Amino acid sequence: MAATASNSGTTGGERKKNDDKDVPPPLPAPLNVPVADSHTHLDMQSGSVEESLAKAASVGVTTVIQVGCDLAGSRWAAETAAAHDAVWATVALHPNEAPRIVLGDPDGWSRQGEREPGGDAALDAALAEIDALAALPDVRGVGETGLDYFRTGPEGMAAQERSFRRHIDIAKRHGKALVIHDREAHEDVLRVLEEEGAPERVVFHCYSGDAEMAKICAAAGYYMSFAGNITFKNAQPLRDALAVAPSELVLVETDAPFLTPMPYRGRPNAPYLIPVTLRAMAEIKGVHEDALATAVAANTARVFGY
Repeated sequence: MAATASNSGTTGGERKKNDDKDVPPPLPAPLNVPVADSHTHLDMQSGSVEESLAKAASVGVTTVIQVGCDLAGSRWAAETAAAHDAVWATVALHPNEAPRIVLGDPDGWSRQGEREPGGDAALDAALAEIDALAALPDVRGVGETGLDYFRTGPEGMAAQERSFRRHIDIAKRHGKALVIHDREAHEDVLRVLEEEGAPERVVFHCYSGDAEMAKICAAAGYYMSFAGNITFKNAQPLRDALAVAPSELVLVETDAPFLTPMPYRGRPNAPYLIPVTLRAMAEIKGVHEDALATAVAANTARVFGY
């Protein structure tokens, strides 16, 4: 992130902190073809839902997929989608949430605070509620679910995989898209999908694999959703993956408030910044932004059935 403050008041080699890190980036130029933010967390962003939707619509982002990560967030996602025509919901227990339910969360760093271990029975109860929420008409996906070996150690892997398999079953029984969180677990995610039998529509949210994995996903008909981190300097493997990903299997997302695209990295992300990422994606694929917007708009509607 670029510091814009002057150096007045600093001495020697002292570096002044970036004064604009909490300031929302400016509105980008509107897209000519309206698109959807395929993965966002409005409940973690500042301002009201109405303000966020209006700001997004002003630049051509006319639909958002609000994603659940735990029971409270999934309930909120379903309620918000029911209340707003521009919002559809997904519901799930995040891969890092499942071990917290089973093993407890003594440090209280998750959004639901400190929790005692609940064991498999507590996970089953939580999954039963996700199952019920997945049946609602404004809920169009089950996710984000999957595997995360970055934040959860070996002790939590069994709970993660058990939860992932149950989410796959829920998505298939309700005919909903499966939205996958895959962090440092590519081989196991692909293995579980093959073992369980993937739902008809699968989305790798914030795609994090390389070009070879993109070819595997494409062969299986899995959708790949790209976020603002595709603009980061060290993200050449993601750009290589996007370059080989078929346009009919590509989505765009913010994962807001996270992964703000360059040149605003480190500042708050929101659905209205989708045009920044989409334009970078169009440049990588060597197509006009209108052509890519047309493709991702159709892809997102097809995945989530709206």
